[in-house]
Amino acid sequence: MTEAEHSKDTKPELPAHVRVRFCPSPTGTPHVGMIRTALFNWAEARATGGKLIFRIEDTDAVRDSEESYNQILESLRWLGIDWDEGIDVGGPHGPYRQSERSDIYKDVAAKLLEAGYAYESFSTPDEIKERNLAAGRPAEFGYDGYDRDLTEEQKAAFRAEGRKPALRIRMPDEDIAFDDLIRGTIEFKAGSVPDYVIMRPNGDPLYTLTNPVDDAMMDVNVVLRGEDLLSSTPRQIVLYRYLMELGIAKQMPLFGHMPYVMGQGNKKLSKRDPESNLFNHRDNGFIREGLLNYLALLGWSIAPDRDVFSMDEMIAKFDVRDVKANPARFDIDKAISINAEHIRMLEPQDFLNRSVPYLHRDGVVSADNWDALTDREKAVLTASAPLIQPRVRLLGEVAGMVGSLLSTEEYLEPADDARKQLKDSAADVLDAAVAALEGVDEADWKTDNLHETLNKALVEDGGYKPRLAFGPVRVAISGRRVSPPLFESMEIVGKPLTIARLKGLREHL
Repeated sequence: MTEAEHSKDTKPELPAHVRVRFCPSPTGTPHVGMIRTALFNWAEARATGGKLIFRIEDTDAVRDSEESYNQILESLRWLGIDWDEGIDVGGPHGPYRQSERSDIYKDVAAKLLEAGYAYESFSTPDEIKERNLAAGRPAEFGYDGYDRDLTEEQKAAFRAEGRKPALRIRMPDEDIAFDDLIRGTIEFKAGSVPDYVIMRPNGDPLYTLTNPVDDAMMDVNVVLRGEDLLSSTPRQIVLYRYLMELGIAKQMPLFGHMPYVMGQGNKKLSKRDPESNLFNHRDNGFIREGLLNYLALLGWSIAPDRDVFSMDEMIAKFDVRDVKANPARFDIDKAISINAEHIRMLEPQDFLNRSVPYLHRDGVVSADNWDALTDREKAVLTASAPLIQPRVRLLGEVAGMVGSLLSTEEYLEPADDARKQLKDSAADVLDAAVAALEGVDEADWKTDNLHETLNKALVEDGGYKPRLAFGPVRVAISGRRVSPPLFESMEIVGKPLTIARLKGLREHL
C-alpha cells in the first residue's frame, strides 16, 4: 500500500447530497474511538445538510449482545448525536439491524456467484497453510487462489466428502487506487489483496459482504471510518464495482479513514483501557459538551490555538477533508480541562440540575432530580453554585465541594490531608475564632463581616499568619484541605452550625 497526503483542494469533491453512516457492532461498552467516529459522521452530515444513517452490524452471534446495543443507543442519546434514518427512526432502506437482513445477503451472494464475481471455495485453513509451506511461503501468507477454477467434477468430489463451500470474491489482477478524503491517493498493488471470503460454509455472511451491501442499498456515498479498516477498502472497492454491474449499487462511495486514537506508551487506545470507556467519563462527571469538544480535537481543529468550542461552531466549520491523518493522542488531563471550561459556561441552574444526580449518587442529597429536593437543599445549592461552578472540572467533584454545606453534622471528621495541615496553634486559633464569632449577631452573619471579624481576631490581634489563622477554621467547616471560599461557606452554613463545628474540631484535636 502506498499513501500520499494532499491538501484539501486536491482531495475529492463531496457529493451534492452527502449520505454518511454510523454502523457499530454491539460488542462491549461504547468507547471513545467509536464515539469519535459517530461524531465526525454526524458533523459531516450536519455541516453539509446531508443525512446520517444509523444501523447496527450484529451478525456475530458469539460477540454481539443486546446490552451493548442498548448502551450504544444510550451513549448517542446522552451526547445528543441524532440521526436521520435507521434504528428507532426508520426510513426507506430498513431493516437497520443486520441480523434482520440475512435474506438480502443471501440473495446478493447468489447473484455474485451466478455472475462469476464470486466462486465456491472448499479449502480449509489447514490446507491453505500446507500449500503455502509446500510452495516455500510462510504458513500464514494467506489464501493462494486454489479454488478459483475448480471443475464441476472437483466440486462434486468435495461435496461427496461432506464439505460445504465458502464463497470468495474474485479479485482482479490489477492495482487498486482511490483518493481518500483524509489521506489523499492510496494505492494497493496487484496481488497484494487475495480473494476473500464473503460467506462462511454454513451460510453466514461476513462483514466483507454485509457492510458494503448495506452501504450500497442505503445509498451511502461517503464512508468515514477508522484507519484500522483501511486494509479492507480495496476489497470493498472491487465488490462495489461488481454491485454496480449487477445494478445493486448506484455509485462508488468516497472513503475517508480517520486516524488512530492513541493511549499511553504510543499504543493504540485499547477498548479495554479505562480511559476508552465512555461511561467511565460520564460517571466521573464529564458533560456532553466538554467530552464532544475534546473528541472533536482527536484529528481535527476548528482554528489554530483554539481548543474550546460548541457543537454548533463545529458544524459551521467541519469538513472531513480537514481531518489530519496522523494518530491523535487521548490526553485525559486536557479532556478534563476542556470539560471544566464548558462547565463554567453553563447557566447556574443548568449546572445544578446536572449536578444533582451525582450528588444523590454520592449520598449528599435526598433525590436524584432538582424538583424533588428539599427546600433547604435547594437553598444551599443555589447559594453555593457561584462558589462551586468556577472551581470544579467534573460534575463528580461537586459532592466533595458542597457536602459540608449540605450536612447538618456538628463535627466533620477531617480528611487525612486536611488533618496534616493542622499545626500546634490550631487549638488556640479555634478558641479565638469561637470567641470572636459568638459576638456576631445573626443579622450580621454575612461574608464580608465574617471575614473582617476573623481577620481582626486572628491576624491583627492574634498575630497569626493568614494560613495558620484560617486553615483550622476551613478544616472545621468543611473537613477538607481545599473547600469553597471560607467566609461564603460560613454564611451558607449559618452561625449555630459554624460555631458547633469549630468547637467540634477543637474537642477532637
